[in-house]
Amino acid sequence: MGALHVIELANAPALGDVRACGPDDSIYIRPDATTRKDWPKYWDAAGVALARGAFVHIMNREGML
Repeated sequence: MGALHVIELANAPALGDVRACGPDDSIYIRPDATTRKDWPKYWDAAGVALARGAFVHIMNREGML
């Protein structure tokens, strides 16, 4: 079983953890994550993870995972 990471305004995993995600891992990006000052870095890390096979889900509204 892979890792589950949630990126949001108040909390986020280490950038290296997001970047290292692969086929068995999931990343959920909550809508308020885009207001983080370091958002561009997380967006880039999520792109790397997606290219490595991770599931990246961009949530369009708040809700349960």
